[in-house]
Amino acid sequence: MSDTAPALSLRFGGARAGEDRLRLLEAIDRLGSITAAGQAVGLSYRAAWDAVQALNNLFPKPLVVARVGGRTGGAAELTAEGAAALKTLRHVQAELALTLERLERSLGEEAGSVLVDPWRLVMRTSARNALRGVVTDVTHGAVDTEVTLKIHDNVSIVAIISKRSAADLGLAPGVGAIALIKASFVILAEGDGPYRTSARNALPGTVIAMEEGAVNSEVTLELADGKTLTAIVTRRSAESLAFKVGDRATALIKAPHVILAVE
Repeated sequence: MSDTAPALSLRFGGARAGEDRLRLLEAIDRLGSITAAGQAVGLSYRAAWDAVQALNNLFPKPLVVARVGGRTGGAAELTAEGAAALKTLRHVQAELALTLERLERSLGEEAGSVLVDPWRLVMRTSARNALRGVVTDVTHGAVDTEVTLKIHDNVSIVAIISKRSAADLGLAPGVGAIALIKASFVILAEGDGPYRTSARNALPGTVIAMEEGAVNSEVTLELADGKTLTAIVTRRSAESLAFKVGDRATALIKAPHVILAVE
């Protein structure tokens, strides 16, 4: 067997979690802080917070609950779902590692390394937002198809994709899918609305984080329990809106700007 253990990426409830995120969950459980957990596993505050948001968005229920405390800290803990997911993932990982070890011994080092490679195939995307949900409605047009994806009990996202793409992805009510949305495609408005706009999606939420840059600013909204959406706006727009953590805001997203993916 090779000296390096295989880097496994595991599926749980339709989502994937790699070794780095498993170690982060363990550290949060042990230390009670996202900031401290990030430092313990070699991640910056920003990277640790982003990883937690990504996990909460991709799993059916949040794995981590936190009280935002900025770079100085803030309490965080695993939910019952997070503890169960971590325990299950570690158990499955251990069993798979033993299986791969037996395969390598029986088939030889070269064949064994080929067998390990598929576990390293994890979807990566430049889209800042990846929200997992279930298709609730599909409406076909002559060329395009409108797909409604339920992200949470009270949150749905509508996407318009080509009819061919909908068929290729096998989209139908009850099918799981992931909505990919670039942060630069998200427009922010003050308050909960309602607004008269051509954007098909108007998602109200609460500002939970802000990151100011020299040109652009990043604003993160919590749409529902553990489900977040991040927008990138110009710094001038951010100053004009004057958002603060705790403010209510609405994310406006055009349906054609939503990309759908299936696993």
